Amino acid sequence: MLSGMDRSNLINRVHGQFESARVVALLGPRQSGKTTLARAFAGSTALPFNQRLNYFDLEDPAHVERLRSPRLALEGLKGLVVIDEIQYRPDLFPILRVLVDRDDNPASFLILGSASRDLIRQGSETLAGRIAFVEVTPFSITETGPGAANQLWLRGGFPPSYLASSDEASWRWREAYIKTFLERDIPALGIQIPAATLRRFWMMLSHYHGQLFNASELGKSLGVADTTIRRHLDILVGTFMVRRLTPWFENIKKRQIKTPKIYFRDSGVLHRLLGIPDMEQMVTHPKLGSSWEGFALEQTIRASSVSEEEAYFWGVHNQADLDLLLFRNGKRLGFEVKYTSEPTVTASQRAAIGHLKLDALTIVCPGDAEYPLTDKIQVAGLSRVTEHGWWA
Repeated sequence: MLSGMDRSNLINRVHGQFESARVVALLGPRQSGKTTLARAFAGSTALPFNQRLNYFDLEDPAHVERLRSPRLALEGLKGLVVIDEIQYRPDLFPILRVLVDRDDNPASFLILGSASRDLIRQGSETLAGRIAFVEVTPFSITETGPGAANQLWLRGGFPPSYLASSDEASWRWREAYIKTFLERDIPALGIQIPAATLRRFWMMLSHYHGQLFNASELGKSLGVADTTIRRHLDILVGTFMVRRLTPWFENIKKRQIKTPKIYFRDSGVLHRLLGIPDMEQMVTHPKLGSSWEGFALEQTIRASSVSEEEAYFWGVHNQADLDLLLFRNGKRLGFEVKYTSEPTVTASQRAAIGHLKLDALTIVCPGDAEYPLTDKIQVAGLSRVTEHGWWA
């Protein structure tokens, strides 16, 4: 485990998925800790198929050579077979389907990918009914602890960035990460966009963090069509760099917002693109509020364990809005994220409760406070919201 960081919750989820599937996919951005997690899982005492670990790294030429005839290489293996960076070899998915469908198959497969299900669609289609997915995010506050919230916010959760010896070292690592992502990782997915073009789009998108996505405005700034801008966004969403938060529509006679909102999923990457190297510059930066909003929103979604299809925002043009609407265990939970120590009840919040029939609305602020404002509106510090058991 990374410097003692506890990721046992993820290991338990992998175990749970193997109870019903022969193939489990760990998906998440590069350097989020997937390989370390896979090795920790393989070494866990509860592993029911621990005869041996068979590991293939598709960035290692020697391993690629071993898989030149993939069926011959894989069909005789026993125990746990780990295939890292599966997005480089989509041709392996049909072979995995044949192997796991055999009654005498003695292996289970753990595959790791740095792209979403949409970008490796062939895997989810070919292995339908045989594969389960676990998203591996960079570190969350539930793993680092609330005492390190500011470091996590500033540096982001990528392990090499968060664990760096200094803010300066973290800053350098994130610049190298962005460069590698644009110049190597994106082309490796078969996406032919010049690195400079995508970086310019990414940097412009950082100024839309926490705002409605305006493809037309971005297209005019870059001199390209709206459709091109949407394709660029699809790439960043599909590689876990950006969260596209969908608007929720309620059956009310109001003109509701229909455009998605955009949030950077890792605050450290956002700060690198915005040019915010330390907390001293953070607290005076114009994007302070929106940066913390995106950080707290991402941490809240992760802590709630809801799927992408259970997380929305809501708004009525020029009247009311809600930062986050979660559907969890049959309840409608609303969240407003505020970078303040003294939140108050607003007319917009009351309207959201009425229109959306919320079971509760939580105002998420920095810190660990927790107290009610009304019978349905409460204040909770981010460290409280992300605590194990808060969602029980």
